[in-house]
Amino acid sequence: MTSAGFEVITMGRANVDIFPLEVGVGLADVSTFGKFLGGTPANVAVAAARLGRRSALISKTGADPFGVFVRRALAGYGVDARFVTDAAGAQTPVTFCEMFPPDSFPLYLYRAPNAPDLQLRAEDLDFAAIGAARAFWATLSGLAAEPSRTATLAALASRAGVHPTVLDLDYRPAFWASAAEAGEWSRQAIALATVVVGNLDECEVAIGSRDPAVIAAELLAAGPRLAVVKLGPEGALAADRAGQVRVPSVPVRVVNGLGAGDAFGGALCHGLLAGWDVAQTVGFASAAGAIVASRIACADAMPTVAEVQAMLDQTAAAGPAAGQDTAEEEADA
Repeated sequence: MTSAGFEVITMGRANVDIFPLEVGVGLADVSTFGKFLGGTPANVAVAAARLGRRSALISKTGADPFGVFVRRALAGYGVDARFVTDAAGAQTPVTFCEMFPPDSFPLYLYRAPNAPDLQLRAEDLDFAAIGAARAFWATLSGLAAEPSRTATLAALASRAGVHPTVLDLDYRPAFWASAAEAGEWSRQAIALATVVVGNLDECEVAIGSRDPAVIAAELLAAGPRLAVVKLGPEGALAADRAGQVRVPSVPVRVVNGLGAGDAFGGALCHGLLAGWDVAQTVGFASAAGAIVASRIACADAMPTVAEVQAMLDQTAAAGPAAGQDTAEEEADA
């Protein structure tokens, strides 16, 4: 495949998720674990590939067995790993979680002392491939430290308004000295994106409001063409130049809420590239996120188009199901 053949390129974290195979058990007491590909940009690339999109990831891992696993896993999911390179002296990050459905999934991120994805430099980037991709996805986490900050801003700027250029406001407090610092850098990146996606907490860091309508209006005023505010059990609010639309959540029995937001992201890219209207695109993305929330893994759990459509058909036929939880889209570690 030539670089010009990519439909979706994502940039940032790739790690190994070591997730318990026992639900409702504290990490100290878990005895069986599964090893999975993780990291929001990696998962979004996998989600897009599962939906039939030609995708690639830009990242760095350690020169260690887990780095080998990341590349093999990406390839196994159909994601091109040619832009995933080794970072000298770094170890591939590992993430653990606990699972207490429906809404408690504590994360333990092992990224010290120097996370390899934050060592991405502008000179590492294939700007021709980034510019030629039909969709590009970057994250706020990529701005948390240099040299990744400069590289991420350069990648976004190189798109020069090419749509969709997506900024995921995946604010991780542990990555930042303060929320104010994260907000300052997020606003610089927002001005370079055509699509911005985040949940209420993330949007509050960037915009300073928890009012979805205010958030959407201010994001659009900063330059993007589309703003998507994820509202958990209340669904999502999406806004473009034509107006705002509320999309209801998809009811599902939650097993692991981590990774649902990554499925949402890959499906969002799929809908945008398909030329769907905002309501159809966000509704499809919400269903994809709900499916992943009903499964243990993140990358392994990403659904196909047929699975998402089946979920939408089932939801339309049954209506809100009694006794079910509602998936809240969360970004994976």
